[in-house]
Amino acid sequence: MLRNQPQLITYVDRLATDLVGLDGVLRSEFADAFGGVHLLPFFTPIDGADAGFDPSDHTEVDARLGDWADVAHIGADFAIVADLIVNHVSSDSPQFRDWQEHGSESAYDGMFLTLDSVFRDGASDDDLARLYRPCPTSPFTTYEIAGAERQVWTTFTSKQVDINVETHAGWGYLISVLDRLAEGGVDLVRLDAVGYAIKKPGTSSFMIPETFEFIERITDACRERSMGVLVEIHSHYRQQIEIASRVDRVYDFALPPLVLHGLLVGDARPLRRWLAIAPQNCVTVLDTHDGIGIVDVAPEGEIAGLLEPSELDQLVEAIHAATDGRSREATGAAASNLDLYQINSTFYEAVGSDEEAHFLARLIQVLCPGIPQVYYAGLLAAPNQMELLSQTGVGRDINRPYFERADLADALGRDVVKDMLGLLRWRSSLHELFDGEFELLDCESHELALRWSSPKQVLDARLDLAARSFELNLDGAILTTPADF
Repeated sequence: MLRNQPQLITYVDRLATDLVGLDGVLRSEFADAFGGVHLLPFFTPIDGADAGFDPSDHTEVDARLGDWADVAHIGADFAIVADLIVNHVSSDSPQFRDWQEHGSESAYDGMFLTLDSVFRDGASDDDLARLYRPCPTSPFTTYEIAGAERQVWTTFTSKQVDINVETHAGWGYLISVLDRLAEGGVDLVRLDAVGYAIKKPGTSSFMIPETFEFIERITDACRERSMGVLVEIHSHYRQQIEIASRVDRVYDFALPPLVLHGLLVGDARPLRRWLAIAPQNCVTVLDTHDGIGIVDVAPEGEIAGLLEPSELDQLVEAIHAATDGRSREATGAAASNLDLYQINSTFYEAVGSDEEAHFLARLIQVLCPGIPQVYYAGLLAAPNQMELLSQTGVGRDINRPYFERADLADALGRDVVKDMLGLLRWRSSLHELFDGEFELLDCESHELALRWSSPKQVLDARLDLAARSFELNLDGAILTTPADF
C-alpha cells in the first residue's frame, strides 16, 4: 500500500547483495524509516550496458538477486516501486535476436524502431539536428537484420534498442511486462525514459504532444492492473506541471538544484517560488542513480527557467568547487555519460561533505509536499566513487557505490547517518500530517518558512539556508538540532 512515507531508492546488489539481504536491512538497520522501496532494475541482467536499465528479460528477476517470491516478501510490508523501461530493451533480448535472424518473418517484426520506420523518405541533417539528445553519440546503430544492414534507433547506448511502442508488437511487449509487475505485487510503476518513447519526423521526438497521449495510454493500462504511475522526465518545469495533472505522481527534479542553490549561495527565493507552483502529487528527491539535473531549472529558449543562466553557471561551479573538482571529472564530456544535462556527484559531496548542510537539505526535502524518496548513497553519506569511476569510465558510477556488510556497518556508525535515519523515522511517523494542508509563510530571502496542518496536528518550520540552521514547532515541541528527531 502506497502511503506518504519516505521510500528508499536502491540497487539491490549494491546495498545488500540480494533481495533477502535487502529485506533484512529494511526490517533491522532501517526499521521504521521507510514505508516503501524503489527497487532499481532487478531484472535479467543487472549488469548490462546501463546498470539494469537494459534488460534482456524484463519479466524475470536476475537469479543472483533472488526471485519474485523474494520481491513479494518485501512487498508484504513495504510499498514496491519498480521500473517499466518504456523506451528500449537490450540488444541481447530474445525478441531482438529473433528479429535479427528472421527479419520480417519474426514474430517481433515491428517491435523495434529503425531510421526508415520513422523517416520513410530518409532523414536530412535538419531532421537529425532537431532530435533532442541526452548524449553526444548518434541515435542510430547499424545492425545486420536478416542479412541486411539496418539503421536501428538506439537513443542511449548501442546496446539499448528502442521499442516501437505504437505497433502491436511493441505495445504487446510493454503489456506483458506490466502484467508481470502486477503479478509480482508492484504498487507504483516508474515510467523510465518515457519522454523519448514517441518519434515523429519534423519534431524533437521528445515530450511532443503524441508523447503525452502515449503516457495517458500507458497510465490507463497500469491503473487497470491496480498500479499507480510515476513519470520520470527531465525537462523544463512547465512540462512537469502539465504531466502532473495527467498521472498519479511526477518527480520533483527541480528540488535538488534549487536546494543546492539555496545552500551553496544562501538564497532561498528560487526554491520558494518553485514550491508556490510545484505539483503536490510528486515524489521528491535530492539524489538518484542518475546525476543532479540542471535542465529541470534551466530556461528553454526564450522561456525563463527557475534559475537564470548566470545562476546556473554559479551553481555548477559551486558544486564542482564543493567536490574539489571530482564532479567535473565525471560530468559531461569528461566521462562516458548518457546525460549531458546532469552533474554527476554524490549529494553529500555536492554540499561540500558538510554534515549540517547535508542534514538541512534532507530536512527541506521531507518538509516539501510529496512522497520523499531517499537514495541509498545519500542516506549513507557516501563520498564520490573515484576508483569505480576510474574502473568503468562511466560518469554516473561516481554516485553508485557498492556496500559490503562491513561498509554498511561503518556507515551506520556515523553521526550523519544516524541523524538521517532519525529524521526519516520522524517523517514516517507523521504521514497523516503531511497529507494535510501545506502553506508557505513570509520570511527573509535566505529563509524557507512553511506550515503543515491537519485536524490533529500543526507544524511550523523556519529554515535558514545561509546560517544552515532550523527551528520546527510541532504542537509546541521545538526541534532545533538533529538529535531532536
